Amino acid sequence: MNNNYSPQLNIAVNAALLAGKIIMRFYSRLDTLKVMSKGFNDYVSEADQEAEKIITETLNKAYPKYKITAEESGSTEINSEYEWFIDPLDGTTNFIHGIPQFAVSIGLCKEGLPILGVVYDPFKNELFCAEKGKGALMNDKKIRVATNSSIKSAVFGTGIPYRKKDHSGVYIETLRTLMDARCGSIRRLGAAALDLSYVASGRLDGFWEFNLKPWDIAAGSIIVTEAGGHISDINNSENYLESGNVLAANINLHQDVIAKLQNNLI
Repeated sequence: MNNNYSPQLNIAVNAALLAGKIIMRFYSRLDTLKVMSKGFNDYVSEADQEAEKIITETLNKAYPKYKITAEESGSTEINSEYEWFIDPLDGTTNFIHGIPQFAVSIGLCKEGLPILGVVYDPFKNELFCAEKGKGALMNDKKIRVATNSSIKSAVFGTGIPYRKKDHSGVYIETLRTLMDARCGSIRRLGAAALDLSYVASGRLDGFWEFNLKPWDIAAGSIIVTEAGGHISDINNSENYLESGNVLAANINLHQDVIAKLQNNLI
């Protein structure tokens, strides 16, 4: 337990660490892992389910009056100004293929706005966390977004739509806009919560993706903003938790990308 963390953040961190241990046990024996399909290119594994179970139990025990919305089990029937958003295993496709890029994501919102977030990569043992007004940390060290404000040298993370309904047309236009602006490089790493954490820690200069869910974004978004970054939806609105479309970067790079998108997507 970190004495500098609030009780809420300590509980979220403990839940993430417990889930990480479960995930890594399954990762060591992927050949026997049970994987179920939820839809086209959408999977859930035993690891997701067991990790979500330990997270929800841990959070419920400490804060039984808080609402919980989790990727696999949905929302609890609780009316509260506080709501946990849980993705027990962000990057399931990476995980089941043995690609070591996945994370536990736990965010807490108050009246619909993120107030704390935890993103834990159990493979690399990297813990990203933040609380509103207290800054962002990676393994208890302060992190800040990169200062690069030039699209031409910026490295962007992204998520590529794999279903027709996932805004693939707009995504291609967005990708073309950044490529035409001769951006430095584009990476598709496969776990949005980690991508946002990488923006917060300066590993990526920016990140954008469409059709994300609140449990993909809630934790990473507060980590980005507390690291000095800016996050919005692709129309420069703060409605990203509802729209599921995000763009995150330092404020200067963010506004430059928004300007170029608005010029090209209108």
